[in-house]
Amino acid sequence: MDLHLNDKSALVTGSTAGIGLEIARKLAVEGAKVIITGRNKAKLDQAVDSIRASGGVYVSGVLADAATEEGAAALVRATPTADILVNNLGIYEMKDFAAITDADWRRYFEVNVLSGARLARAYFPGMLERNWAVSSSSPVNRASSRLPR
Repeated sequence: MDLHLNDKSALVTGSTAGIGLEIARKLAVEGAKVIITGRNKAKLDQAVDSIRASGGVYVSGVLADAATEEGAAALVRATPTADILVNNLGIYEMKDFAAITDADWRRYFEVNVLSGARLARAYFPGMLERNWAVSSSSPVNRASSRLPR
């Protein structure tokens, strides 16, 4: 399938494993210049190598924690423009609903909502100027809980 992604850049957060890694791999194989992010250099390097081994030619990694203000700022400095933004970063914990503290909710919001909003604010103006924008947030990135029995 040709998704016409040659000369397009794609930033994928939460991309050193799982769904994020596979999204990054597919974009790279389709010809996009892919930037993946991670907090652990060894995992980041391994993910970049894995994508290259799959046929992704243009892939690079940025060591940054996109869940924090500082990490998002570092990511934007390292990658000032992107045509495709995939906010795949997210966390959840399996807890009884009543056991989820205010601090837990704040952390879920910081990671699952604000991390994507920060990057969208940074990249959308340029995407709109270029009249080419794709943004996605993974539906699995949500605070999950179990109701008490």
